[in-house]
Amino acid sequence: MTRNISRLQSGAALLAAMLTVTLVATLSAAALWQQWRNVEVETAERSRQQTAWLLTGALDWARLILREDGRTGTIDHLAEPWAVPLQEARLSSFLAVDASNNSADTDTDTPQAFLSGLIIDQQSHMNVFNLVVGNQLSKPDVLAFGKLFELMGLPTSELMALANNLRLALDTSSPAAPLLPQRLEQLPWLGLSPQSLNLLRPYITLLPDRTPVNLNTASAPVIYASIPDLEMSQAQRLVTQRAATHFRTVADAGKLAAALGDRLSVSTRFFEVRGRLRNPLSTVEERSLVQRNGIEVKILWRERGVITDLVPAALPASLQ
Repeated sequence: MTRNISRLQSGAALLAAMLTVTLVATLSAAALWQQWRNVEVETAERSRQQTAWLLTGALDWARLILREDGRTGTIDHLAEPWAVPLQEARLSSFLAVDASNNSADTDTDTPQAFLSGLIIDQQSHMNVFNLVVGNQLSKPDVLAFGKLFELMGLPTSELMALANNLRLALDTSSPAAPLLPQRLEQLPWLGLSPQSLNLLRPYITLLPDRTPVNLNTASAPVIYASIPDLEMSQAQRLVTQRAATHFRTVADAGKLAAALGDRLSVSTRFFEVRGRLRNPLSTVEERSLVQRNGIEVKILWRERGVITDLVPAALPASLQ
C-alpha cells in the first residue's frame, strides 16, 4: 500500500509539473504575440506618418514649381518644368550628401522608399460643369460634349441625362435635386454609365469654376470636340504644330479657334498633382487639385489611398 501511495504521489507531481510547463509556455507565447503585435502596430503607424509627411512635402514641392512658373508668364504648355513627370526614384537620392549620390543615413528606411509623381493640367480636359450656365443648359458646351460622345461611340441619351441631372443638382432651390458630384467617379449618379465614364475619363474633369480648354495641353479629341466644324485630322495637325512651337495666343491655332472667345485659352489655373510613395511595407498614392491665381497656389482637395489610374490606359491610335 505504501508503494502504491508513493507511485500516485509521483504521478501527481509529474502531472502538476507538466501543467505548470504548459501554462508557462502559453503565457510566454501570449506575451510574445502581444509584443510582436505592438511592434507591428508601431511600425505601421510610423510608416503611415512618414508617408503622410513625405507626400505633403511632394505636394508643397509641386506647388512651388507651379508658383515659380506663374512668375515667368501666363502661357502654359507641355515644354514647361511642371509638365515633366517625376519618374520613380529612390528617396535617398534627394538626400545625397556627396557627388556619388550616397545617402547620409543608410541605416534607416529612407533608402528603401521610392517617390514618383506628375502634374496634370486639368484645363486640358473638358469641364463637365460647363454644361450648365445660370441654371440653363449651355448649348455650345452640349454640342461640344456631343462631338466627344460621338467620337467615342457613346449614346447621346447619356449626355442629355447627365446635363439635365447636373442642372437639377446645381439648382439649390429644388428639394428633390440629385446629389452634386465632386469627383469623376461619382458621375454615374447623374446618369452616366460606368463604361462610358471609363472611356471619357482621359478627356473630362470636374472643376469648381467655368473653365476654357488650354490649346497648348489638350489632346486631339478634346480640341476636336471643343471647336465646331473642326475635323479630327485638323485637331491632330494642331497637336503636331504646337509640339514644335506652342501657341502664344488662341488666334495662333487658326480662325476657327479665334472665334470662340473665352471657351479656349493658352493658360491654366487648375492642376492635379499626383504622387506615389512605395516602400517595403506599402504603396501609398495621393491626388490633389490645386488652383493657381497669379503666384498663389491653393489646395482645393486632397485624397489618399490606392489610385489605379496614375497612368491612363492606352488609347486607340485613332484617338491619340
